[in-house]
Amino acid sequence: MPPTALQWLSLVGVVWLQSISGTNTNFPAYSSQLKQVLSMSQLQLNNLAFASDAGKLLGWFSGIAAVYLPLWLVLIIGSALGLIGYGVQYLSLIDQIPSLSYVQIFALTVLAGHSICWINTVSYVVSIRNFPCNQQVVVGLTTSYQGLSAKIYTDIVDAVFSHSLFERAEAYLLVNSALPLIVCFIVAPLVKDIDVSGQRNVDAGFKVMFVITIVTGIYSIISSLESISGGMSALDNLIGTGVLLLAPLVIPLAEKLREKVPTKSNINGETKVCSFTVEDQNDGTVRSVEEGFKEGEEEADREVQVRDVGVREEIGARTMLMRIDFWLYFLVYFSGATLGMVFLNNLGQIAESRGSSRTSSLVSLCSSFGFFGRLMPSFLDYYISRSKHMVSRPGLIVLSMVPMAGAFFLLLSPTNISLYIGTAIIGVCSGAITSIAVTTTRELFGTENFSVNHNIVVANIPLGSLIFGYMAAMLYRKEGNRDGKCMGLKCYRNNFVIWGCVCILGIILAIILYARTRKFYLKRHDHHETQLAAALTAVHPTSRATPPGMPANVSSSPTSTRPADAGSFRIGLKPDPTLSPPFAGFRRVFRRKEGAFLVVSTPEFDCDVLYS
Repeated sequence: MPPTALQWLSLVGVVWLQSISGTNTNFPAYSSQLKQVLSMSQLQLNNLAFASDAGKLLGWFSGIAAVYLPLWLVLIIGSALGLIGYGVQYLSLIDQIPSLSYVQIFALTVLAGHSICWINTVSYVVSIRNFPCNQQVVVGLTTSYQGLSAKIYTDIVDAVFSHSLFERAEAYLLVNSALPLIVCFIVAPLVKDIDVSGQRNVDAGFKVMFVITIVTGIYSIISSLESISGGMSALDNLIGTGVLLLAPLVIPLAEKLREKVPTKSNINGETKVCSFTVEDQNDGTVRSVEEGFKEGEEEADREVQVRDVGVREEIGARTMLMRIDFWLYFLVYFSGATLGMVFLNNLGQIAESRGSSRTSSLVSLCSSFGFFGRLMPSFLDYYISRSKHMVSRPGLIVLSMVPMAGAFFLLLSPTNISLYIGTAIIGVCSGAITSIAVTTTRELFGTENFSVNHNIVVANIPLGSLIFGYMAAMLYRKEGNRDGKCMGLKCYRNNFVIWGCVCILGIILAIILYARTRKFYLKRHDHHETQLAAALTAVHPTSRATPPGMPANVSSSPTSTRPADAGSFRIGLKPDPTLSPPFAGFRRVFRRKEGAFLVVSTPEFDCDVLYS
């Protein structure tokens, strides 16, 4: 199979992995049932939610394993841990083994939560290695599918299994244990490094992928709302989601067909054409395009080397822990994405205390909006990352946390509509922060130790789950009756106020982090422009800097519709935002079969300039 097709096939595999990796996100959908089946208190239930997140404390093990072991083996180990963690609990519930004590259930839940780290580590590593020029775009696209996990598991349980309390809790544990193992065995052959040197341009593939992803998100939201209103069956939801998860396969299939069916390459989507003539530097005469083709063929293998300036510094975990910016970043994540996860863990009890009987549909709704939240950063990076007005990653975190803080205070309203809107906003914002954080860790602390560094960052999730979860349980019990059950807005009112205030504190810390890193991001942007000029000089050593971004031996004439073979170069006035820094603006394409061209996108002119 061609390298480009394998590259896209690995991306499809990562999408499937992310779709099933969020086994802990469906806990709210069956937590109330599990509480009744096992006769647990609210505090014990919250401790189980913490146990699921506590597995991330050991997530750095998976980062080390990814360095020394084959990725397929890391993936199988992760799925096997999940099988043990959830599978043993399932066998206990159906009386196939002796009943487990609470301590044993707690330990198995920790193991199951830890398994997620192994699957996520493989997903991140494959995305970053196989798409080095589009890391934020790929990571954002793939991690967005993790936001669908809760909805996928809920649809499977609703469509296949009984709705009785006991069997529903069993069903979630069974699916959580079996589905990741099945998918990991299917995807294992695909998770490998692909040689991406000399790859085809990936513009068209990303555009198709964005369309599929957006359609998937819209469908998931509509189907979740239909489930709440009772207008669509769970089986219909499951079939539709399954088809959309298979849809990305069209991209590697299309790449395979392109290799078998030779086509005449061209540049699509030109909305305007400018005419440029090439003047000889020695005698000022106009050179023919045919002469330019000959020189282009002679130098077709010339490459513009671009150094990775997208990272602030390359440091290991020990050095990172000594940085003030790390602890600011750690607390910001704690006050944003972690707080959103705590809300999701308690969503089942929040809905029950308000008298809502559609907890699973509410979890699906939060999951669907979380999907769009995770997708948003990659969408922005794809289209406006090269804009001078693009906000830095810490700045995007600030913008994501502001509506999230407002959503917690909105939940103080007793109406169901405020519950749905608040849940949707928190899902979008926490999902966006989760996606942005992956690239932020890479940019601030480097790529060499990324797998270990980022697992240390997300270790604050179990810490927040313990602190906020314990606080929520205590306040719930305080407002409850003698049986420990609480009904009404009062059960979580104080929690919403505290969570909103913590989120506001996180906004302040994020602003401080933004101010401390602003110089780096400005310097990074300026350096990209400097490298653009250096690249143009490498292609045209005698070029002058007038006009900016265009060599002196290319002189422009008024807009023309003359054919390209009449002594002029065609310049398509269309931005090329597909390549993320540090490779932004550089790609090779074949203009026509007569010669090879280097295409350099100049932000000053917002156009693609062709050089032979």
